[in-house]
Amino acid sequence: MKTVFIIGIFLLVFQSAGYSQEKSDKYKIRQDTVSVDSVEYELLVFDHGFESWMATKPSKNFYSKEFYEQKNWLYVMEWNRRFNSSSRSYLYDSYIDYNPWTDYGLDLNYKLYYYFKYFEETNHVSLINQVR
Repeated sequence: MKTVFIIGIFLLVFQSAGYSQEKSDKYKIRQDTVSVDSVEYELLVFDHGFESWMATKPSKNFYSKEFYEQKNWLYVMEWNRRFNSSSRSYLYDSYIDYNPWTDYGLDLNYKLYYYFKYFEETNHVSLINQVR
């Protein structure tokens, strides 16, 4: 019985060593693989009327991503200027951390652009001069 037990342990150790070697060969990572940053951004709008208002707007492909990015940068600069102003209005209750060199993607830029349009329309203010 003792001999069978020792042989059983020997086979178990041998199989485990072989399995781990096979596993490590099978799952080796190639050295030329490049890691891609997969950060996702999401814009949450808590205004209850925004989603139904936005449903009436053109699709996200109506304008280019570059258009949305340029407009959003202008909107954000003005928004933050008003937020930081000494005579700050209750309308601008938070700072917007938007970096024009960060790729937020089409979806976020589209939604942010239309949030600014919604804000202007519902609050009867103009954040930037619209020249087309």
